[in-house]
Amino acid sequence: MTETRARLFLHFAIIIAILAVSTGSIFIRFAQNDGMPSFVIAALRLTFATLLLAPITLTKHREEIKRMTPNTIALGVFSGLFLAVHFATWISSLEYTSVASSVVFVSTGPLWVALLAPMLLKEHLARTAIVGLGLALIGGTIIGLSDACAWTHGALTCSALQDVLRGRAMWGNFLALAGAWTVTGYLIIGRKLRAGMSLLPYIFLVYGMAALTLIVIMFASGNSPFGYAPKTYGWIFLLAAIPQLIGHSTYNWALKYLPAALVAVTTLGEPIGSAILAFFLLNETPTLIVVFGGVLILAGIYLASRK
Repeated sequence: MTETRARLFLHFAIIIAILAVSTGSIFIRFAQNDGMPSFVIAALRLTFATLLLAPITLTKHREEIKRMTPNTIALGVFSGLFLAVHFATWISSLEYTSVASSVVFVSTGPLWVALLAPMLLKEHLARTAIVGLGLALIGGTIIGLSDACAWTHGALTCSALQDVLRGRAMWGNFLALAGAWTVTGYLIIGRKLRAGMSLLPYIFLVYGMAALTLIVIMFASGNSPFGYAPKTYGWIFLLAAIPQLIGHSTYNWALKYLPAALVAVTTLGEPIGSAILAFFLLNETPTLIVVFGGVLILAGIYLASRK
């Protein structure tokens, strides 16, 4: 594959990943509307994904799995733990705040990856990429503040800061931010392991560990995965198949070829896709502030990934 074709293929794969992951918050909201608790959603999402991966991984990659070193397994376990906490906190955040705000806060992960990657991975962003990251984060911040601010009668008005801090939305935003911190560990470990591992054994190990962790969390919180309508399990199946196996797995595939910070920056396209889907499916209309923040995010992704 020539360099030009390889670059185009990477761009296409990242776009597919963004579109797939953007559906996640929509399927989660549908399952929550059917009465399924957040911890059950998270546990079943990873469990279904792991079960779907098991047949092909255990048959075609059995020898590679047997050759995994204790260090590789340990890192994979930690990556799975980070992923489990990421989903537990982020999915819970959707019970307290809007889809757009939740996805924006959880998508601050690129900032933390960019800060830690030079120390842990010896990877440094180019100057244009840093500018792009800054633009994208500013756009995300603007969208996040849209819950507390509005453009009315030609002026920007915001509720009092103390009211924002005491509101349910702020608790949801904090949970989403915790999801960003844990996804940072997940991406950094993924970048390190994917250099020497095939995609399927890696995601099978990580998703499987995350599923086991979330199952423990689910039962410890007093929840059960049984007794829901078939339609609700259908939403979870779609959640596992599209945003998890297509979206997250494509990001994990890209980690072998792209710096962790760059892969993380591309995930900032998710709030735009989620906001658009929320408009059509959940009747959540984005304000002009959200649209402006989305433009900054797109500009930031372009600058960060241009080279």
